[in-house]
Amino acid sequence: MTLATSRAPTDAGRSGPRLALLAFTQLIVALDYNIVYVALPDIGTALGFSARSVQWVVSAYAIGLGGLLLLGGRAVDKLGARRTFMLGLALYGVASLAGGLAPGSGVLIAARAVQGVGGALLTPATLALIYRGFEEGPARNRALGAWGMAGSAGLAAGSLLGGVLTSALGWEWVFFVNVPLAVGAVLAAPRLLASDGRPASGLRGFDVPGALLATAGSTLVVFGLASGPEAGWGSVRGAGSLIAGLVLLALLVLVEARGRDPLIPLRLVRRRGPATTMVVIAVFQGTLGGAYYVLTTYLQPVLGYSALAAGLTFLPLTLVCMAAALKAAPVMLGRWGIRTTLSAGMLGAGAGIAMLTAGMPAGGGFWTLMPGSLVWGFFGGVAFVALFAAAGAGVAPEAQGVASGLASTAKEVGGAMGLAVFVAVATASSDLLGGLHAAGWAAAAATALGGLAALALEPNPTSEGITS
Repeated sequence: MTLATSRAPTDAGRSGPRLALLAFTQLIVALDYNIVYVALPDIGTALGFSARSVQWVVSAYAIGLGGLLLLGGRAVDKLGARRTFMLGLALYGVASLAGGLAPGSGVLIAARAVQGVGGALLTPATLALIYRGFEEGPARNRALGAWGMAGSAGLAAGSLLGGVLTSALGWEWVFFVNVPLAVGAVLAAPRLLASDGRPASGLRGFDVPGALLATAGSTLVVFGLASGPEAGWGSVRGAGSLIAGLVLLALLVLVEARGRDPLIPLRLVRRRGPATTMVVIAVFQGTLGGAYYVLTTYLQPVLGYSALAAGLTFLPLTLVCMAAALKAAPVMLGRWGIRTTLSAGMLGAGAGIAMLTAGMPAGGGFWTLMPGSLVWGFFGGVAFVALFAAAGAGVAPEAQGVASGLASTAKEVGGAMGLAVFVAVATASSDLLGGLHAAGWAAAAATALGGLAALALEPNPTSEGITS
């Protein structure tokens, strides 16, 4: 290993504030995710998006994020977690400001893409700081529980705050709200996170061909998935981009197999545990995004809820998710282990999405959605923490950045794939409610299959051979 890895402070006096900063950063990212969903109808009307093209407000972020996460993960290992963390936050804040000031759809999409680039640096850096700063086992499970709880809090706050801001001040404020949050986190980082030290000489051997192939291939795959519902799956933008991206990723595997210091150590992804985890993460995020789209569309275009009312309807789901991530998930991981906890979480989340779909009749509303919201929220919170515990399990500290990047890439590619597929299913029929039901049942089934796939995880992963 040729990199001087960053080490978090180990004294107990700073571990609490350090975790609070990392959890707060996850809250910012999650806040932005859900706050945008609630504002989509107003954004579409104000900037002239069509019913299908408005998904680009979400998909542009996914493209910037998904296309650069592998590079971001390796940057953590090469340049240092704190440097990458602060750069990602700065980009995130600047892009949020540009998004709120956007005069048209093109500028907003570009700002969201840059915001995704910031997220591509920030996400693996945050996870690596947790993996390196908290020993694998109960301490890390509790830290991931707090991190997951903060993410759920961001979803809850995003749903509610998005409705309040959109109704009171306009859709622009769903972007402006990120700016002071990002500035505050950047200012706190030097005081709470240990210095990275000087980057090692291994920087001269940075895998440029691998970085270019990974970025171009991932970007084209996500772009193709996002373009399919609007441009058509047989179009150059849809199938053409998707095929080109897959070809570049296949070429990436060949290049990485021969590289001396590869961007992606293939011995990491060849192991059953990391490979299975990436598949299950992709399924989880894909069905999460699809189910959020289904629920938002049901509440607003179908039932005619305002943005504020829709945000309040999301609240029970996310509050239960917060409690499950903070309290239930660490206990279940300690008693059952990662494999059983993850499988149970995914199967339960699938059941919750099915109950939610069953509670979406033409004359339904808050109370018919409540049972599914509670079940989905609880098991989704458990599954989220278990997924990222699995992503870091058995991985040596010097490879935590690339492991975080791989897990996050699977998350974002899965999210883009899920959104594309479920938007296509929901809009395939002239009966909007019938299309939403079809998409909801499909999401429930896919989540349950992800729970079965989780059973392929290794019972007790070790760090043997999982280095960079």
